[in-house]
Amino acid sequence: MEDEALADIADRLYAGALDNFVSARAAAAKEVAHRDEDLAAAVRGLPKPSVAAWAVNMLARHRPDVLAELGELGERMRSAQDSLDAPALRELGRERRTMLADAVDTARSVAREQGRSISDTMASDVEETLRALTADQGAASAVGSGRLLKVLSADGVNDVDLEGAVALPGLLPARSTEDAGAARRAPETTAPKTTTSRGQSAREPSAKTRTTAALGSEPKPDKPRLEAVRQTPRAASPPALERARAALAEAQAAEGEASRLAAELQEQEEQTRSRIVELQQETAELRARLKSAEESLERARKQVAGTSAEAKQAKRAAEKASRTAMLAQERVLRLDNH
Repeated sequence: MEDEALADIADRLYAGALDNFVSARAAAAKEVAHRDEDLAAAVRGLPKPSVAAWAVNMLARHRPDVLAELGELGERMRSAQDSLDAPALRELGRERRTMLADAVDTARSVAREQGRSISDTMASDVEETLRALTADQGAASAVGSGRLLKVLSADGVNDVDLEGAVALPGLLPARSTEDAGAARRAPETTAPKTTTSRGQSAREPSAKTRTTAALGSEPKPDKPRLEAVRQTPRAASPPALERARAALAEAQAAEGEASRLAAELQEQEEQTRSRIVELQQETAELRARLKSAEESLERARKQVAGTSAEAKQAKRAAEKASRTAMLAQERVLRLDNH
């Protein structure tokens, strides 16, 4: 089975419509089954992503610039957290909230363009996943792969749980490995490599070892965890107390921002309530005027009805008087002729 072929098929499947995923997966497996049954079995084993994960995948496929900006922000936040720079964390926290809101709106738009709307609940899951992207390099690699399977979550202290989070974790691009290692490598991980008598690095596997691993002679881990991201030794994390203090500083910054926003909203609420009272008073006055106008209208209608009846009666009387006058005139003429 060729890893490159499997990765290409997976990329096509996870870039497609969510509703068509199962049928597209079956068709892809059937297409390759005649030449490579192992590849077909691997294709059939590709999991269907959740709705929120699919939306994030669409964002990775169609708007990678959004993820790149969040990833860059995440690097700055991790740097500020490592240096316990509380003011920078507060400012970056505000920037992240704005960027996350914009990114979720973009994800909604991209999802609609791909034929599916995202509910508010799914949008919250998308936001949580993008927040995890800013907190952990491995999460950033998983999200950027476009093969995300489930929602990611970060607590600000522990690494993001990436178990089962992405399809084909061992086939992710090695680019993120270099970024993660260079950015957060501990002093001991940068120590000079020792060499053997043959001039080969003691930390670099021999050609024979690589060949043996490729043939599967050595046992593989039961649950691979984004090998492409984790193959470089992770940096030694700051002491738990320092990380907790940094998380506390960020939480306090978020609390201050939330308190400010709550105060503004409370003021808006009070202004709205005052406006409601004014409108209620105005409504009561208008209703009273309307009632008076309706009563006047009803009296006018009755008056018009009465006047109309009198006018008809007067018209009939006038017509009768006119006929009487004509008859009297004719009689006078007859008498004059005699």
